[in-house]
Amino acid sequence: MEERTTTGMENVVIIGAGISGLTAAIYAARGNLFPKVFGGLEEGGQLMLTTEVENFPGFPDGIKGPQLIEHARKQAKKFGAGFIAGTADKITKIDGGFEVFHGKGSMKTKTIILCTGANARMLGLPSEQKYVGRGVSTCATCDAFFYKDKEVAMIGGGDAAIEEAGTLSKFANKVYLVHRRDALRASKIMQDRLKENSKIEVVWNSVVQEVLGDEVGVTGLRLRNTKTDKLSELKVDGMFLGIGHIPNTKFIEGFVDLDEKGFIKVHDEVRTSVEGVFVGGDVADPVYQQAITAAGSGCKAALMAEKYVESNGGV
Repeated sequence: MEERTTTGMENVVIIGAGISGLTAAIYAARGNLFPKVFGGLEEGGQLMLTTEVENFPGFPDGIKGPQLIEHARKQAKKFGAGFIAGTADKITKIDGGFEVFHGKGSMKTKTIILCTGANARMLGLPSEQKYVGRGVSTCATCDAFFYKDKEVAMIGGGDAAIEEAGTLSKFANKVYLVHRRDALRASKIMQDRLKENSKIEVVWNSVVQEVLGDEVGVTGLRLRNTKTDKLSELKVDGMFLGIGHIPNTKFIEGFVDLDEKGFIKVHDEVRTSVEGVFVGGDVADPVYQQAITAAGSGCKAALMAEKYVESNGGV
C-alpha cells in the first residue's frame, strides 16, 4: 500500500522505530491512520545490537535482531506507514493536537505515540563496543542460553544485576559478579538469594579496565582493583552489563510526566499524563524490557490512539 502524504494534520506520529514503534505503526496503518514514524538516531533500537533472538514467538529457529526489525519495517510500510529519517527534537501542544519539531521543520498531528526506547548503560570502553554481540551483552534473559556450561561475568551490584546473574547461573557453570565497591547496593532479599547461589562468586572492589578477546569473541576481562590499583585478568566467555538503562526522554522533559529515573509514567497501561499522547516499549518499562513486551505495548498504544482519533472527529 502506498503511504499517504498530507499538508494538513496527521492522525498519529510515532516517535521511535524499534520493535515497539514498528508494531504501533503496523496496527495504526491497518487502522487507516496513515501513521508517520520518526526513526531516530538509532533506528531499530536495542534489537539492532542483538545477534540471535530466540524468544520472540513465531521463529522456532530464532531470528537475528536486525532482520526482525527489517521484517517489521517492511510490514508497516506495506500497510501505508510513512517513515521520516532523523529524530524529533521537541513537542508542543497546539489547538486540536500537537506539533512535532524535527531537523527539517515541523509536523502537526492529532495524536502521538512515544516509542523512543531506553539504552543500556555501558562502561564506555572502546574494547566493550568492539565485542557487543560477540560476548558483550546487556540482556541475560535474551542471551543466557548461549553461555551454557561456560563462565561469564555480570557487571553491577544492584537488584537487577543480581537477578540477571541468577538467570545466567541457570546455564553457565560460573558467574562472576564484578562490583566496584566492598558492599552491594541490592536489597537484602536479593543479597540473600546471591549467598544461596553457589554458582555466583562476587569479585569485590573491581572495575573493568579492558574487555579481552580474539576474532571469535570475548576471552576475558582485565580488572583494576579500586583500592590498590592492581591489575588482574579474569578468564570468561562473556560479559553482561547490569548497571541500568537510560530512557530516551531528554527531549520531552516537562512535556509528559517522568519518574525519578526518567522513564515515562503511564496510566491505563499506555496513556501518558498528556491526553492524546500514548507510549510503548522500554521508554516506559524499567522492569521487563523484552522485545515481546515492547511489541505488545506498541500494539496497545496504536489501538488506544485509533480510539482517541475516532472519538475526536474520526480519521
